[in-house]
Amino acid sequence: MRLKTSITHIAVGLAIVMVGLGVSADAPSAAPAPASAMLINAAGATFPYPIYSKWFDEYHKLHPDIEFNYQSIGSGGGIRQVLAGTVDFGASDGPMTDEQLGQAKIKILHFPTVLGADVPTYNLPGINQELNFTPEALAGIFLGNITKWNDPAIAGANPGVGLPDTDIVVVHRSDGSGTTYIWVDYLSKVSEEWKTKVGKNTSVNWPVGLGGKGNEGVSGLVKQTPGAIGYVELIYAIQNKMPYGKVRNSSGVFVKADLASVTAAAAATAKSMPDDFRVSITNAPGKGAYPISSFTWLLVPTKISDPAKKKAIVDFLHWMLQDGQGLTEALSYARLPKEVVAKETKAISQVN
Repeated sequence: MRLKTSITHIAVGLAIVMVGLGVSADAPSAAPAPASAMLINAAGATFPYPIYSKWFDEYHKLHPDIEFNYQSIGSGGGIRQVLAGTVDFGASDGPMTDEQLGQAKIKILHFPTVLGADVPTYNLPGINQELNFTPEALAGIFLGNITKWNDPAIAGANPGVGLPDTDIVVVHRSDGSGTTYIWVDYLSKVSEEWKTKVGKNTSVNWPVGLGGKGNEGVSGLVKQTPGAIGYVELIYAIQNKMPYGKVRNSSGVFVKADLASVTAAAAATAKSMPDDFRVSITNAPGKGAYPISSFTWLLVPTKISDPAKKKAIVDFLHWMLQDGQGLTEALSYARLPKEVVAKETKAISQVN
C-alpha cells in the first residue's frame, strides 16, 4: 500500500519529488489496511520527507497492521507537536535546545536517521555552468550586502562565467525549519556578521528575501523567479532538476554535495558522537567534506503509555537502523556511520 501521508502544504515541487519516489497521487492503492491497523502519528522536518515516505511505505508493506501518518510541516512544528504530546514522535533537522528539552513533560530522545545536505540552488537564465560559492559570498547574499549576480564576491570564484548584472532575489523558508537551522548554523560559523545580526535557530529574522513554506515552497519560488537563489535539501534540487552550486569548505576546496562529500563531513564526529546525539557537522574539517551537511533526527519520548504502540515504534527504530539504511542512497541521503548505528541501537532501550 502506498503511504497515506497527511501534508499541510502541497506544491509543485513536492509533486515532482513524489513522482521521483514512485509515489503517485493518482495510482490505485492496494487493499485497504486492516480495520484494526495501528496508526502512528508523527510530524516535523521536510528535509528527510522523501526518505521517511519510503521507509514508512516499505515498513507498512512488511507490517500491514501498522500505518504511519507523517505530517511534513517543518522542524519547528515537529518540535512543538512532540512537546505538546499531539504526536507519537517528532522530527527535526536541528537538535532541540536545552530550553526546549526542559519544557518536555517526558524526556525526549534524539535518534539520528540519515545524513543530508543543504545546497544553494539558483535560477539564472543563460548560465549553464555550475557555479562556485564562497562562504563570504553566501553570507553576503543572505545578509543583503551582495545584490547583483556579477558582484566580484561571486564572479571571483567563477572565472570565465559571464555572470549578468541581474538583481539577486533571495528565497528562504517562511516556516520554522530544520533546513533553515542547518543553513544558518553554517552561516553563523563562517560569518561573524551573520552570527551577530541574525544568529541560528529554526526560524530567524531574515534581513532580505521572499519566504516559501517547506523545501517544496522554496523550490517552487526559485524555479519561478529569474535571478533567485535559495537553499533546499539535496534531494529536492535533484528531483526538481534544479542547478545547485559547489561550496568552498574549511580546507579551501570547492565541493559539490553528494553521498561521498556528506559522508566525509560526518567522519570527524562519528567516533565521538555525544550520548544525546545532538551535534553539528556544518563546516566540518576535511578536503572532501561538503560544508553544509547535517544529521537529521527523530524526536522520541522515553515513555510511551500504549505498550503495543511502544513496541511498534521500537521495532521500527531497529529496522530503520538496519534494513532502512539500505534505502537511503537511492534518494541521495548518506547512511549513518556504523559507530552511530551501534550507539543508537543501545540508546533505543531507553524507550519504555
